[in-house]
Amino acid sequence: MSSTTLEPNPSRRGAHAGSASSGKLPGDAISTGPGPSFLRVLNSEFIKFRTLLSTLILLACTVLVVVGFGALSAWGTGQFAEEALRDPQAAASFAAQGGDLAVGVPTSGIAFAQLILGSLGVLLMSSEFSTGMARSTFAAVPKRTPAFVAKLLVVMLTAFVVTVVSVYLAGLLSLPILGNYDLKLDLASSQSVKMLLVNSVYVAAVAAIGMALGSLLRNSAGGIMSLVGLFFVAPIAFQLIPGDFFVQTRKYLPGNTVEPMTAVQHMPDTLEAWQAALVLGAWVVVPVVLAAVVLKKRDV
Repeated sequence: MSSTTLEPNPSRRGAHAGSASSGKLPGDAISTGPGPSFLRVLNSEFIKFRTLLSTLILLACTVLVVVGFGALSAWGTGQFAEEALRDPQAAASFAAQGGDLAVGVPTSGIAFAQLILGSLGVLLMSSEFSTGMARSTFAAVPKRTPAFVAKLLVVMLTAFVVTVVSVYLAGLLSLPILGNYDLKLDLASSQSVKMLLVNSVYVAAVAAIGMALGSLLRNSAGGIMSLVGLFFVAPIAFQLIPGDFFVQTRKYLPGNTVEPMTAVQHMPDTLEAWQAALVLGAWVVVPVVLAAVVLKKRDV
């Protein structure tokens, strides 16, 4: 009685060996290493992002807050302008602020938008570790960096788009309110477009910083408190503490870079527009690169 040994199909075995040796998975034309292609990783991160109920709630809250504060600011600006007609002191104060306060009405809620979307950036990364999802994510993407970059792109693009839409809606709602006080707001003017784009890029930058903090600290509460301290507590503390050092250093805080970039004319004791842009870029690049490096070296 003879026994027969079945060998695997040589052609199929060779095909698998070729795929493994090249470091590519079947169907991944642009993969550069083991694991799925970057486009698939990006799609996976976008699916995770849009299927979380908490994410949708935070995005909706951002729109409501920006639009609501825009309407409230339009009413307050109208009241201030009306008071200026009756009170010379108020008129002088109105003139000292440039007269055209209406252009800043749609972006009056940016301070709250940056807090919400910055916290969203923290949560998207810190939740990966608190829920244990990071183990499955990085098992699927062993290099880790593609997953980090994909999540960063999703967070920043979403923050930018949501801010653009929110600010534009705030401007549309403000038009009839300002019209009741004979104040004009041209949403198509160069200054309005500049305010819209610069503030949207700024909020996207804050979201990136938040995600970097969430990756470095791996703790939601710690990341959010660090974000609040950097953007809300530090500017106030630097303003209250006497001394030229704190006066000069305050200009380099990330939250103080928007005003120089959106000002019609350069204001004294502030950075130039290009300097403010470089400072904001540094505040984004340094923590993001540090987070990416630490993510590859630390255990999940």
